[in-house]
Amino acid sequence: MEKYIMISNDIRNKILKGTYQAGQQLPFEKELGAIYDASKMTVKKGLDLLVSEGLIIKRRGPGTFVKDLSQEEIERVSIANQFRGTTARNPDKSVTSKVLNFSVIKPPQLVQQKLNLEEDGFVYDIYRIRYVDGAPRVIEKTYMPISHTFGLKLKHVEQSIYEYIEGELGLKIQSAHRKLTVRKATEEEAEYLKLQAGDPVGIAEQIAYYDTGTAFEYSISIHRYDDFSVEMVLTRN
Repeated sequence: MEKYIMISNDIRNKILKGTYQAGQQLPFEKELGAIYDASKMTVKKGLDLLVSEGLIIKRRGPGTFVKDLSQEEIERVSIANQFRGTTARNPDKSVTSKVLNFSVIKPPQLVQQKLNLEEDGFVYDIYRIRYVDGAPRVIEKTYMPISHTFGLKLKHVEQSIYEYIEGELGLKIQSAHRKLTVRKATEEEAEYLKLQAGDPVGIAEQIAYYDTGTAFEYSISIHRYDDFSVEMVLTRN
């Protein structure tokens, strides 16, 4: 992960968690450089990304401050942050993947329907375990049309697919339809996630979309029960 992205991810998460609150001044760029062991230019690039997202504002002289976000803006940022993936949500930790399968196949009928694909289309078939600081957190079964995420390689699957999509392909992930359920882990899932037989797991079934409205991912993620949570912002008209 690029250092400036790691910096922006960490500060964004701290703003959403309330570590940095509305109106609070952030440390100066020199201080942030020491905190993240990064150059002033790298820190500036990370902060500029947050400025473009509307999370912080820069004032000539006084410094950089957390923007006083409206409820609508908080909802927008909170939802968008859920689509950044495991790597972005854990910027201060080591996120790795064990790839169990990475191939190109003709999509099963269910996947074809979910992604609205033509019969002659092909998809990446990805099956991997995601680890955070060496501990297994989630098993991901993912299908992506090769025509919508061109050039995906094993090195991207071993790291962050979303970072490749937005950082290298320059595409914007906009939204997702997600269904959440809970059930008992299978023997294989329990083994992969280091659970006891019969322990519960959280299931997230998702179809993700680019800002063009194109569906680019159908996935089923199996999460450890002690690391499965959902953040929602509810509003009343």
